[in-house]
Amino acid sequence: MVTDPIADFLTRIRNAQMARHRIVEIPASNVKKRITEILYDKGYILKYKFEDDSKQGLIKIALKYDAQTKEPAIRSLERISRPGLRQYAKPAEIRRVQNGLGVAIVSTSKGVMTDKEARTQNVGGEVMCNIY
Repeated sequence: MVTDPIADFLTRIRNAQMARHRIVEIPASNVKKRITEILYDKGYILKYKFEDDSKQGLIKIALKYDAQTKEPAIRSLERISRPGLRQYAKPAEIRRVQNGLGVAIVSTSKGVMTDKEARTQNVGGEVMCNIY
């Protein structure tokens, strides 16, 4: 049993990249699906597929690597808010990741979104992770 499913999601992607896998399979949830969509929209992954099986479903993610250097597109996946210490921020307090080059994923009352979207919509929330 996993006590922190978001950390498990990030760790599976991180481990798959270190092993140079092309595809990683992750148990699905609505929050993980939304994070996957954000990763795709921001260009960190090639493609994704949501599969429904008899239980909770799967997310299949095709990881993205640089053509020449074979380096992963995602340099760092960092969990910010965790079950033992939740991190909440108001819209003005949400920090930029790598001076705007990265993305912070925030869970707000209007759904899961990037830090930039949260600032534009003037909503705060739980800062779940940073990606760059």
